Amino acid sequence: MTGSCQVVDVDDDEYAKLVRRMNPPRVVIDNDACDHATVIRVDSVNKHGILLEVVQVLTDLNLVITKAYISSDGSWFMDVFNVTDRDGNKIWDEEIVSYIQKSLGSDACFFPKLRSSAGVMPSNEHTFVELTGTDRPGLLSEICAVLANSKCNVVRAELWTHNARVAAVVRVTDESTRRAVEDPEKLSMIKELLCNVLKGSRTASMTVSMGHTHTERRLHQMMFSNRDYERIGATQGDDKSWPQVAVMDCSEKDYSVVIMRSKDRPKLLFDTLCTLTDMQYVVHHGTVDSGEEEAYQEYYIRHVDGHPISSEAERQRVIDCLEAAIERRATEGLELVLRTEDRIGLLSDITRIFRENGLTITRAEISTEDGKAFDTFFLSEMSGNPVEAKTIDSISRQLGHMIVRLKQNPLLASKSPEVAGAAGFLFGNLFKASFQSFWLVGSSYS
Repeated sequence: MTGSCQVVDVDDDEYAKLVRRMNPPRVVIDNDACDHATVIRVDSVNKHGILLEVVQVLTDLNLVITKAYISSDGSWFMDVFNVTDRDGNKIWDEEIVSYIQKSLGSDACFFPKLRSSAGVMPSNEHTFVELTGTDRPGLLSEICAVLANSKCNVVRAELWTHNARVAAVVRVTDESTRRAVEDPEKLSMIKELLCNVLKGSRTASMTVSMGHTHTERRLHQMMFSNRDYERIGATQGDDKSWPQVAVMDCSEKDYSVVIMRSKDRPKLLFDTLCTLTDMQYVVHHGTVDSGEEEAYQEYYIRHVDGHPISSEAERQRVIDCLEAAIERRATEGLELVLRTEDRIGLLSDITRIFRENGLTITRAEISTEDGKAFDTFFLSEMSGNPVEAKTIDSISRQLGHMIVRLKQNPLLASKSPEVAGAAGFLFGNLFKASFQSFWLVGSSYS
């Protein structure tokens, strides 16, 4: 009697799914363990990028991670997060609790969704336009003008600038169909026109796709690819008090230790983890603590090949990239929030007003919903200085009732005597103009 044995190769991804089915993630949400925050514990089979995926779920719900304890040595991932809502309250909403439980405890979160290629998924609702290049005054205005003239409606857009680079993700629809732009000739024309807008940039890149991507995740990838961590015109006299990033050796355990101190702000943890993940580093252990206005992050990392940081050049590159990740979302300048009835060409008109008043857009968040446009812009003078009071008054008169919030960063205002007196100037004109929805707040960060 003879027998045979057949060996079947199992795909790595299928094997990972099998392991996960045998060891499903465990998510515990506890409102009793801490007096000031909801405690979320996540245990799961480990894989590269899992920490970022968990943090993304919490960040997308606008939750604030006040503390985190990370451990993912070996094949198991264990994390503890202390979270609150934006007002500092525990998470009592049953819908949010249920969503966290289902999202973190399902394959939807823990299988490849945040790939380095941005993970575009098919969709017929919007066309995604991604642009990177060298920043310059009036760039967004020109982009919006091209899209408006091409009969495209901007549904949502986000733009970041940092260190003379720019990255933008714009969702558009065809004006006639209110769906994704499907005409190949029209898409080709839009590409050509936008490439002409960007043609002066040696680092220019533009893609058009039908699909869905996580915008902020994608923006980090685009800025990283555009090498915004390479400082342009930096000198040794530059103020480097914030952020502070240090990278040290931990020879006993064969790790590299990364320590970051910076001003605290929403989504800071997400931003730094995006960069570490894109640089192919794994956080094996870590502690995160944000209190008052300062945030502290400490990570024990290795490269995905299992080795710690091995050279001074690599160490400096990690420092530069993490500093860039922290700085990209900085809210310096004048914050202007607009809300109005949406219409074709609205964004083009608004950005043209900024350009005509000598303002450059350092960051923008643009969205439309139920026929309403809700846009946030961070603005500075084209020279890079804070916006002067006379310029604020000019754009206030031109935008009128659209303005719902206008906030000057006092850290920048303190460097300019003209801007320091802008508050009194604005309030004097506030009552003359009778902008009922216009108000000025003086605080440093959103």
